[in-house]
Amino acid sequence: MAESGSGSDGGPEEAVAPWGFSDLGVVMSAERRPDFAPAAVAQLGVPGGPGPGDEVVVRGRLATVRGKGSSAFLVVRAGSLHTVQAVFFRDASYPRQSKEMLSALQSLTEESVVEVEGRLQPAEVLSCSQDGVEIAISKVRLVSAAAPKLPFEIEDAARSEAEVDASEHTDRPLPRIGQELRLNNRWVDLRVPANSAILRVKASVCALFRESLGAQGFLEIQTPKLVAGESEGGADVFRVEYFGRDAYLAQSPQLYKQMALMADLDRVFEVAPVFRSENSLTHRHMTEFVGLDMEMTFFEHYHEVLDMLDRTFCAVFDGLNQSHQEELAAVRAQHPFRDLRYRYPCLRLRYDEAMALLRDKGPAKLAEKLDSETDERARARIRERLDARGPESLAEHADTEDMGTEDEKLLGEIVAELHGQDYYIIDKFPAAVRPFYTMPDPTDPRWSNSYDIFIRGEEVTSGAQRVHDPQMLLDCAKEKGVDLSPIYSYVDSFKYGAMPHAGGGIGLERVVMLFLGLPNIRKSSMFPRDPKRLNP
Repeated sequence: MAESGSGSDGGPEEAVAPWGFSDLGVVMSAERRPDFAPAAVAQLGVPGGPGPGDEVVVRGRLATVRGKGSSAFLVVRAGSLHTVQAVFFRDASYPRQSKEMLSALQSLTEESVVEVEGRLQPAEVLSCSQDGVEIAISKVRLVSAAAPKLPFEIEDAARSEAEVDASEHTDRPLPRIGQELRLNNRWVDLRVPANSAILRVKASVCALFRESLGAQGFLEIQTPKLVAGESEGGADVFRVEYFGRDAYLAQSPQLYKQMALMADLDRVFEVAPVFRSENSLTHRHMTEFVGLDMEMTFFEHYHEVLDMLDRTFCAVFDGLNQSHQEELAAVRAQHPFRDLRYRYPCLRLRYDEAMALLRDKGPAKLAEKLDSETDERARARIRERLDARGPESLAEHADTEDMGTEDEKLLGEIVAELHGQDYYIIDKFPAAVRPFYTMPDPTDPRWSNSYDIFIRGEEVTSGAQRVHDPQMLLDCAKEKGVDLSPIYSYVDSFKYGAMPHAGGGIGLERVVMLFLGLPNIRKSSMFPRDPKRLNP
């Protein structure tokens, strides 16, 4: 750190200290250090990892720095979830350099990227994930300095709502970091341990989905996202100019999954973006999300496919619970949630059975909620639902009437109370509320061979047996007012022998949100898109 020579006060010469601080400047890949082997913070002090007495080099963000006159305590955070303390004390043998070292360390800004080198020593540091060791600093290298003023403090952004609420009427209320501020600075927000853990859980849902289906003979495919017509037959599409004509961003890989089966690929899946031009700002809607789609042929009944979906969901849930306890704990610390209750095979209800439950149990359940609710706006909405008549009335909800979001949630509470389950399937939806390619029920045209899968009272998957007869498909499209001329190749794909088939589309972010009991889907998206957000 310093050359030997006389001190700044003209005193005796001071030899070069064996420790020091340096600024690496802009790392431009000018050289590589031979035999450089940095340690993972997560492995420090754990069985099989570096322990007391070992020399280590770690790199991470400076979470905190505290100076106490003759000492400096640094907390280095790596990968958002793991922290280790590093310490430096004034060295009486090198008074001038000690002072300079302490000054350099104490002037570092939080969130700066640093490299710390030193010897591990036993310590009890309950505030760090690596709570049995600390690093006795020999070298600190500044890799990249953070601006002195952050958009918000990571510590504040990591607090639970309950902690912030509890501080409101004290003499030191804690700051509440709003969603817009977080999303406008998402790259900082994602450093919060819970948010990093959410993305890791999300990545694992994709991996487990792939692993489960791959083990059962499925082939991963990639379908076009620029298409000639509306794949769902609705108006919620993004139109783009395509060399003098209209094209659309795909609402679903649905049509192409089916065509893949007609090419004898038998079992296919895709993990890809889905676009929906829905002008909705609810807690569960986005204009772009990741779809986990699957489609497969069956021999006798579409329930063969429903069984496959059920197994796949349970494999994902099992995998998360078995291999991601650290991430689940990080989320739970900020967003407390109850473990998902599920079983295989899961609870299944027919749509008319679900509506009967709503009619029978719904009004009493709403009355209970009214008694316990303290927010006046929420109470007014509950009263409105209780007083409703006709189609809006829970007590008069028809078997074939569509189920709204509030009804879905209420049904989820009823199912949880009656059956002790948070994951279930509703089968045999009314034909009138399903897309044109849905196969009608063979005995009653009011119903269809279609289903939704729910987690904690919210739909995460919609699927069905598909119409595979070309003339029936044309008739169904005409009845729904869907023009198939832009996608007639889809109809053609069934003309040369078509296997009966079914499948489903799963919303990845919804699965993550509901598995973790999060209040808003934007927390499960890295950079969410909704009608008001196109940046960052």
